[in-house]
Amino acid sequence: MVAFVKSVTFDCADTLAVAGFWASALGSNVDEDSTADRAWVEPPGWGGPTLWFQRVPETKTAKNRQHFDLRAVGDLGAEVGRLEALGASVIERHDDLVVMSDPEGNEFCVES
Repeated sequence: MVAFVKSVTFDCADTLAVAGFWASALGSNVDEDSTADRAWVEPPGWGGPTLWFQRVPETKTAKNRQHFDLRAVGDLGAEVGRLEALGASVIERHDDLVVMSDPEGNEFCVES
């Protein structure tokens, strides 16, 4: 037997806010049983891993060693603008890739 990725876990201060950002970014919803201590987002459509959010007392202190790479389905600038409107921030821009962070500073990339 082999293992499979069941979920990707985020440590965060505000589970519902970070889960809400990622649900909106990925076209899903925050599970209705989510609480301020734990929240999760089911993958839309294709059945990837669940995103799990757990409240922790400490804040983020360093760069992520693992991150998501999102592919824009359309114009890269428009997708970056949509993510900014949801609460993301641009860290740096390259020709066909933008490094961003979610509302609690977790880095991710958006590419064309």
